[in-house]
Amino acid sequence: QVQLVESGGGLVQPGESARLSCIVSGDIERISGMGWYRQAPGAQRVWVATVVPDGRTSYVDSVKGRFTISRDNAKNAVYLQMDSLKAEDTAVYYCNAVVISTNRRTGDYWGQGTQVIVSS
Repeated sequence: QVQLVESGGGLVQPGESARLSCIVSGDIERISGMGWYRQAPGAQRVWVATVVPDGRTSYVDSVKGRFTISRDNAKNAVYLQMDSLKAEDTAVYYCNAVVISTNRRTGDYWGQGTQVIVSS
């Protein structure tokens, strides 16, 4: 019953920015880790960034200094601000959340993905 919906993808010029959003809905008691993954054409899905409930963040080396992950616990939302985008950032970006439901069950949930294309 938990659902994640991403938005904000699209076509972006190299060097420009984009902001992805993900909203989690359903029978939520609380959310622990939230993060973003991406899958480039012909490649496997890889981890990009994580934010834990107290706001601490982690990033894959290739996006450090360019991407910023954040969350709004009141809105059950996670965001990914992407600056200085490169062609190699082109991928489908997926939102991920570990959700403790109101029935006390813990699940690992994924959004449907949003396409980011970095091209001139």
